Amino acid sequence: MTVEVGNTIPDLALTVVIDGEHKEMQSSLLLGKGTAVLFGVPGAFTPTCSDYHLPGFVLRSEELAQKGVETVACLSVNDAFVMSAWGRSQNVEKHVLLIADGNAEFTKALGLDMDATAFGMGTRSKRFAMILQDGVITHLAVEPGSDLDVSSADAILAAL
Repeated sequence: MTVEVGNTIPDLALTVVIDGEHKEMQSSLLLGKGTAVLFGVPGAFTPTCSDYHLPGFVLRSEELAQKGVETVACLSVNDAFVMSAWGRSQNVEKHVLLIADGNAEFTKALGLDMDATAFGMGTRSKRFAMILQDGVITHLAVEPGSDLDVSSADAILAAL
């Protein structure tokens, strides 16, 4: 079952990349206080994710902060080493926290997993973005296909 507006995000251990270091944090501590934006991508280093989705949130991080967003986080079903390398290559610095969901546990708990075995990628995250207030989902946008329309940084800015 997919989470929906009004639900509290699942409280699970996450691996977060902070300053190139991998740290375990509970999702409730990372995303459960204040206003947060969490967006999910099918994979680090994939074309749309690397060319548009993540860079959009990096470029718009100041505008998001001006609208009261305290945390912007990107979730992908990749290991922490891949997420670290992707963060360096994308110059995310302190703009976006990267969450490695290597076993897709958090993604599955959200109900936002998809089967990408036809593309040689196994279980992955659907492309989505959500706005959270104290861990409660106030806005959820899941892309119906491979486009980047409803889950972009611009779309989230418009929803805030």
